[in-house]
Amino acid sequence: MLDGWRRALPAYGYEHGSIGAAHPFLQNCLMPSILIIDDNASVGTALDVLFSLHDIDTLQAQTPAEGLALLESQPVDLVIQDMNFSEDTTSGEEGEDLFAQIRARHPDLPVILLTAWTHLSSAVDLVKAGAADYLAKPWDDRKLLTTVNNLLELSEARRELDRRRSRELRQRNALEEKYELCGAVFADPASERVIALACQVARSDLPVLITGPNGAGKEKIAQIIQANSLVAKGPFITVNCGALPSELIEAELFGAEAGAYTGANKAREGKFEAADGGTLFLDEIGNLSLGGQMKLLRVLETGRFERLGSNRERQVKVRVVSATNADLPAMIRDGTFREDLYYRLNTVELVLPPLAERPGDIVPLAERFLTAGKPLSSAATAALQRHPWPGNVRELRNVIQRAELLATGNRIEVADLNLPRAAPAPRPAASAGNDPDRARIEDVLARNHGVIAQAAAELGLSRQALYRRMDRHGIPRE
Repeated sequence: MLDGWRRALPAYGYEHGSIGAAHPFLQNCLMPSILIIDDNASVGTALDVLFSLHDIDTLQAQTPAEGLALLESQPVDLVIQDMNFSEDTTSGEEGEDLFAQIRARHPDLPVILLTAWTHLSSAVDLVKAGAADYLAKPWDDRKLLTTVNNLLELSEARRELDRRRSRELRQRNALEEKYELCGAVFADPASERVIALACQVARSDLPVLITGPNGAGKEKIAQIIQANSLVAKGPFITVNCGALPSELIEAELFGAEAGAYTGANKAREGKFEAADGGTLFLDEIGNLSLGGQMKLLRVLETGRFERLGSNRERQVKVRVVSATNADLPAMIRDGTFREDLYYRLNTVELVLPPLAERPGDIVPLAERFLTAGKPLSSAATAALQRHPWPGNVRELRNVIQRAELLATGNRIEVADLNLPRAAPAPRPAASAGNDPDRARIEDVLARNHGVIAQAAAELGLSRQALYRRMDRHGIPRE
């Protein structure tokens, strides 16, 4: 992370080593800041010298009250705090109280505990409570720097994630204010991109093809196009071409005169006539017969068609939006779908990903489907996010409706969801018989860009256990 900041300096006109000449705002932006809370001034001075040599700024406080006040007034990336502030105590209670206050006010701020009086039970309890690390005085400079750099990198990654989520929320709010979204529920950037593009093309009269798997929400996208189009006040007519026998699809689309086919006792209008002045949504367009495709192509080009059994042309003005889960290019190669119709329908293509590729939508959609007032437990929420959702949004809706019906408690639990059990992913063992060797450790460290916490998790080790193995194999900690 620090190397990245150094590489960024020349872009702003500053070479490494001249940062002191930079504008103070730029300097603050580029240098991470650590707050040291320790009653021993020499400790603060030593740490300040150590970190300043590695482009890390420090703030110092000698009492818990001073430290908490600085946290409220200054931006801080990490805290290193002592555990004892009174000369007559070594219990660590003061440090525990300070840590609890920092955690309450700044839950995401990493805290390293530093003390000359180590108590293993206290260390374990505080790490469980969220402390990033627990180091004894005198400390090892190299180990401390490695820990600090890893924590700063993780903190920057979290902040970037928070900034990205804030941007996405602002973009969603702007989209909802500007367009009619027909009650669409979405929180994933992949869904937002499709909806934003649908709103953008809605005002044109060009045909739109929506592709994606069954149950992903293609009809909702079509409704959004209609609601924001120039024919928003006209009818919105839906035809599921996959739900009708091939011999009836043409009659459904174009209408039929009496006697045009067996059972046609009287004349009937088709969906094109019903959609005149509005939008016709043709779902599962890949199921349309070749004869129906030819007639559809003519309507798209001229706005004219004949009913089955009639020679009289009729004129309509219809915005056509179609959808399919089929591989239309493959059907063209097989001769079952007309290439000219494909390019006529595909003037604008919107690709709606499956729900598994829009993980941010899963929980908001599940909560929208809840109607009985029973919330999802945290375990149930996690189970929903792990499930692959082969049936997409339709499957999710069915799962939630069934769970609400079967849940006997005040919340919906994992058992109420009745999801199939996923096979547990194999986890690298860290036993003596299967200890990672030097090559594997170096490979995992490289893959995780030197972030110890992430590498340790992948290896199935604690951070300290990974440090020990690195030392044993002679792998540098920096």
